[in-house]
Amino acid sequence: MHRFCLLLLTVIPLLTLAKEARPNFVIIMADDMGLSDLGCYGGEIATPNLDRLAQNGLRFTRLYNNNMCTVTRAALLTGTYHTISFRNQAINPRCATLAETLHAAGYATRMSGKWHLANIGERDQWPCQRGFEEYYGTIYGASSFFAPASLKRNNADASKDFEKPGYYYTDAISDNAASMIVKSPKDKPLFMYVAYTSPHWPLHALEEDIKKYKGRYAKGWDALRTERYERMRKLGIVTEDMPLSPRNPKVPEWKDAESPEWQQRRMEVYAAQIDRMDQGIGRIIESLKKSGRFENTVLMFLIDNGGCHVEYTTNRKGPYLPEKTRAGKPVKAGNVPGLMPGPENTYQSYGYGWANASNTPFRLYKQFCHEGGIRTPLIVHWPAGLKTKSGSITREVGHVFDIMPTCLDLAGAKTLTQIKGNKTYPMNGKSLTPLFNDKTRTPHSVLYWDHAQGAAIRKNGWKLVRVGRKKGKWELYQINEDRVELKNLAAKYPDKVKALSAEWANWQKRTRAME
Repeated sequence: MHRFCLLLLTVIPLLTLAKEARPNFVIIMADDMGLSDLGCYGGEIATPNLDRLAQNGLRFTRLYNNNMCTVTRAALLTGTYHTISFRNQAINPRCATLAETLHAAGYATRMSGKWHLANIGERDQWPCQRGFEEYYGTIYGASSFFAPASLKRNNADASKDFEKPGYYYTDAISDNAASMIVKSPKDKPLFMYVAYTSPHWPLHALEEDIKKYKGRYAKGWDALRTERYERMRKLGIVTEDMPLSPRNPKVPEWKDAESPEWQQRRMEVYAAQIDRMDQGIGRIIESLKKSGRFENTVLMFLIDNGGCHVEYTTNRKGPYLPEKTRAGKPVKAGNVPGLMPGPENTYQSYGYGWANASNTPFRLYKQFCHEGGIRTPLIVHWPAGLKTKSGSITREVGHVFDIMPTCLDLAGAKTLTQIKGNKTYPMNGKSLTPLFNDKTRTPHSVLYWDHAQGAAIRKNGWKLVRVGRKKGKWELYQINEDRVELKNLAAKYPDKVKALSAEWANWQKRTRAME
């Protein structure tokens, strides 16, 4: 077993709580999906394993993320705003990770999947140097599903893995996670972090999964949005006062879409990617049962940001994009109509129209701080401890940085005040435990965002948001009443815009100035 190489200079007393009472944690994160993609949130994609977890657990409908991969992951693993925790493409050395903290409290720590919190040359910031005893996955944020670049096992190159026939990265993430769970020491509680790249571009899927969705999207994205919206209403994911937002102006009516067969294929492959991930989650669940951990495992499923609109172009290049397949065929990168995605020799994305459907009923996408970019599912399942009625839905507001304090709260683990000689920053998140106990909690008084193409502040029922971090025009919404952000009140309440924008600017300046 790989040795955990983090040196902690602070001694943390072990819990007095009986070991068998301390819950295990399995956190599963998908990559670039909207609120409506899962079956249990209104989607048509087959996700029976996640649906069962939801039917026997708790679903959040107002869980916020940070609009993109890296910054959401940094917040998840540190419990802090990304403006503090994510510096120079890595986790701030002064922010203790959830893995480091739980390991100090006696937990076994394992990870399988996407890291995306360090540059490839910064080995001191890879998972095994930030609290995980075992790791399998990729350091890069995206790559081929058939030959993933930067694949590691612990700190060693693992590229020989994908030379094996039938290798598919989603399956490898699932199977390694399941194996780690079964092999983890029985005398220690477990923290398992599973970070899929599915369904992030490229659109790579197995033909047997793609076939399941053949013809399913022939009616197009307009019909799909309407169908999903109606199911979301019936399920209680959206309420009657949440209308379906207008189609994005960059998306044509389906009847005017060019290359409709190719467009359908893009969504078929996207659905197949999610389907395959859910199959793997089923194997992870079975491993928990096999190891006797299922009943006392807090299993949480969430997503790093909303559906991604990016149209992958032919001129995009990077170390994550292979020039050739494993068999030596050239890879044809870019959303080229007629070039059907799915196989290893393609490298495409599903684009504006389908991402608009993924984010039903909201506006905009990943990279933006409107609800379509930052509001995604959270499913919580914990047979031994969840006090809510099975299948419950909560409309309480939460944030991804609430996950770490929740885990520490349930584990009875103390925060690390120092790490590698550095005084640590306190967490911004607040425990979700009261909600697990079917109670309410004092909500965050204010939440902030600042990344990529978006900036926002949410306070006292108001949300100020703009497209563009620095020069965009502020929009103002009464977010508790106008949850789809359709009635911009900025012109009506200029003093409110001035006050909230000043508060956002002070927060942004203050947190980005911290070391």
